[in-house]
Amino acid sequence: MIKAIKPRMQRHWRKRRMEAFIELMCLKPGSRIVDLGGLPEFWETIAIDLDITVLNLPGAFTGKRGSFTRQYRFVEADACELLDLADNSFDIAFSNGVIEHVGSLARQEAFAKTVRRLAPSYWIQTPSMWFPIEAHCNLPFWWFYPPSLKNAWIRHWQRQGREFKWKQMSETRVLSLGRLKTLFPEAKVYTECVAGFPKSYSMYVPMYVPMQKEQSRQ
Repeated sequence: MIKAIKPRMQRHWRKRRMEAFIELMCLKPGSRIVDLGGLPEFWETIAIDLDITVLNLPGAFTGKRGSFTRQYRFVEADACELLDLADNSFDIAFSNGVIEHVGSLARQEAFAKTVRRLAPSYWIQTPSMWFPIEAHCNLPFWWFYPPSLKNAWIRHWQRQGREFKWKQMSETRVLSLGRLKTLFPEAKVYTECVAGFPKSYSMYVPMYVPMQKEQSRQ
C-alpha cells in the first residue's frame, strides 16, 4: 500500500517544499545555486530563471545530460572533500535529502562546512527521525529499533538480493534537530509536517533583501 502511493505523495510533498523554499529564501531570478548531491531533473518544475550548478559524485550524471528546459553546469566531486570552488562562488547552496547519506559524523561536519563556505545563503533538507514511516525503507519508526532488529532486516534484504536497500539502510545516519542546529548554527528551521508529525527539517539562511526606505507621508 505504502509503496503504491509513495511516488504520488513524494511529488506532492516535494512541490510544497519547493514552494516554501522559493518563498522563505526570497529567491530571485538569476540566483546562482549549487545543488550538492542533486540531479537536474529536480529543478525542471521551477519556473524561475536560475543559474544552477549540479554537483554529485563521479558517475552520477551518466545518461543525465540530456535535453532540459534550462542550462546546467555539472561538477563531479565529493562535497565532503576539498572542492576546487572558491568561497562564496554561489548565492545559495542547496541540498535535498543528502547529508544523511554522506557517511560518518566527520563527513557530515565536512559537508556542512562546504555548504557554509560555498554560499552566504543555503537550504539543507533532511528527513526527521520522528516521522512514523521511515523515508527510505518504509518501515515504521526504523530509527528507534534496537541494533539487533535493524541487523535482522538488513540480513533479510541481503538474502533477497536488494543490494541498494541494505547498503542504504546500513550507511544512512539521520540527524536530530539538535545536531542540525549545531552544524548550521546561524540557520532558521523550516519544519515540514504531515498529520502533525515532523516529516523533514530544512535548515536555511535566506538571501539578503535590502529593506526599502519607507516613503515619507505628505
